[in-house]
Amino acid sequence: MVNSPPKTLPARYYTDPELFQQEVERFFFRSWICAGRTEQIREPGEYFLRDVCGESIIVTRDAGGLLRAFYNVCRHRGTRMCTANEGKLAGRIQCPYHGWTYGLDGKLIGAPQMDGADFSRQDYPLHPVQCDVWDGHIFLNLSQPTDSLADQLADLPKKFARWHMQDLRLHKRIVYDVQANWKLITLNYNECLHCPLLHPALNRLTDYLGAANEPPHPTYVGGSMGFRGDAETMSIDGKRRRNYLPGLNEEERKKVCYYTIYPNFLLSLHPDYMMTHTLWPKAVDRTEIICEWHFHPDEMARFHFQPNDAIDFWDLTNREDWGIVELSQAGIRSRAYTPGPYSRREELLHQLDQNILARENS
Repeated sequence: MVNSPPKTLPARYYTDPELFQQEVERFFFRSWICAGRTEQIREPGEYFLRDVCGESIIVTRDAGGLLRAFYNVCRHRGTRMCTANEGKLAGRIQCPYHGWTYGLDGKLIGAPQMDGADFSRQDYPLHPVQCDVWDGHIFLNLSQPTDSLADQLADLPKKFARWHMQDLRLHKRIVYDVQANWKLITLNYNECLHCPLLHPALNRLTDYLGAANEPPHPTYVGGSMGFRGDAETMSIDGKRRRNYLPGLNEEERKKVCYYTIYPNFLLSLHPDYMMTHTLWPKAVDRTEIICEWHFHPDEMARFHFQPNDAIDFWDLTNREDWGIVELSQAGIRSRAYTPGPYSRREELLHQLDQNILARENS
């Protein structure tokens, strides 16, 4: 007896606004999500805002340099306080409405006109958000987590230790607005069967059937791909114009690692640079994607530093991907759509679907 192949999810998982809100709650509000990089806030008072599915979060450092995150909500009458996407706070966070003022540790230090009331400033600090760091990547958790970031990452810190991600520095950021459900973007990232048709430039550099995927883990999926011929990195022509990242062994220099850390972090580790995507759902059929390219600072300091071969290559590839997932979103909206069969080489995609269903029933 031949078992029937697993099938894609029903349309409602990509089109139903109510189901989308439930997924946001289960995945983005109850998991550790990648929000940015520590280099964005090196000094006390430096901050950036991160919109997590409608919740504005302030990520900063206190006077002692400790990483902090707070809801961007004043405890007086709920006003949003910080409006610029990034900047430097003058030693405090002040509400522009009535002047309630908070220290960089979130404690309320000033509340005008409240002296005569039965009121204690200690009772009204900013609402904190849990935060932690993995090799320069800042993660947030908007719930009261029972699992630590280390629990969620499992063996990944050990697996990728030799890339020394904490030492790499941002060179380029591109923000994309994609008219597709966030899960379609994740599915697309985790397979290359589409590469011969959709990515001719990429397909020249790597064997689309040569992915070495590891068994799916409850909190991440991924694997690696080697290079074709004399290609040495993922770039316009496959030529490597930068030194290998320090610490990589001979095997690691010959491949690219592509990993999805649920729910929003797509990590691509190359022999000579790092590319990251973070996914920020805006609606059931719209996702903001922040793509960043990071290089070693020694390479960036060189007079002849050349990053555009990698950036232009992936910007082209990204736009090809975003176009096809928008077509997927459009087709799934049709009344003619019914779940289709996965091939044996789409095991990771079926596992991603199973993870969605498992969270739904948890």
